[in-house]
Amino acid sequence: MLKRTMVAMLASFISWSSFASVETVKTNLAKQHPDLKIENIQSTEMSGIYSGSMDGQVVYVGENTQHILVGSMIRLNDQRNLTKDLILKQNSIDWKKLPLQDAVKTVRGNGKRQLAIFSDPNCPYCKQLEAELKKLDNVTIYTFIYPIKPQSVAPSKAVYCEKDQSYAWENLIAKGIAPAGNKSCANPIERNLKLGQSLGVNGTPTLIFSNGFKAAGGFPAEQIELIWKELGL
Repeated sequence: MLKRTMVAMLASFISWSSFASVETVKTNLAKQHPDLKIENIQSTEMSGIYSGSMDGQVVYVGENTQHILVGSMIRLNDQRNLTKDLILKQNSIDWKKLPLQDAVKTVRGNGKRQLAIFSDPNCPYCKQLEAELKKLDNVTIYTFIYPIKPQSVAPSKAVYCEKDQSYAWENLIAKGIAPAGNKSCANPIERNLKLGQSLGVNGTPTLIFSNGFKAAGGFPAEQIELIWKELGL
């Protein structure tokens, strides 16, 4: 009984010590560097080194917050990239919870690989990304039309009134040609906006890979292929 009590006390002390150290880092940052916004601060496998996220990337700081490091932390015994694991963890969502029925579906080749995109038809980077997506083969693309620009709302809704939504979306995003007529139909635009907000989609384009990894920006096709390879997708 005494042994179990001592083990419990030791575990509690270790947990408290780790929490106290994280709080020390937060306190030191607030006092010494109040303009430095580092979030998600947590301990790492290296004693005295803490990870955090800043401007979308993983950074490392010491407990005294006198230095900041940017780069990969590699565990030597198995060569595992701990920074990569952290990036995936911090920037991932549950793919299975995406309401794919609310997206415009485009299939190329065998459609084996899957990719979800949040895109605004008047976003220039979205237009660039669309041109790159055409270079990908054997992929199913789910486009959640995400009109964050006021002028994008009406044409975005109109896409869902078309029989061939994929063709209508391609005309809109690539050529600026909105569906003709004043059709009105049920559409998921409001749901898409709420979904994006809940997932932290703060801008377009935003890509979500089938393992849940979320990445913002207009990536070239070659880089998307590299990410698929790196993630084993």
